[in-house]
Amino acid sequence: MALGASRAEIVEMILRETFVLLGLGIVIGILAALGAARLISSLLYGIAPNDPYTCGAVCAVLAGVALVACYIPAARHARRSHGPLEI
Repeated sequence: MALGASRAEIVEMILRETFVLLGLGIVIGILAALGAARLISSLLYGIAPNDPYTCGAVCAVLAGVALVACYIPAARHARRSHGPLEI
């Protein structure tokens, strides 16, 4: 904001960084889950270890939580006006 960015640009920048980390985390998590599927197959009842619907639902819920957890502080920070000496 000190260099002329608007509030919307600040929120967009923070959310863009969140999407990158979220995407990376989902890819790594899916690969780890598929790799560990054989180890956990005896602990699962009623679903296959590599069930695409369950994996998709878990990814969607985690993505939603991550975006809300990032958007709220980003919007709050963008609403505050920072003077030249405020930290």
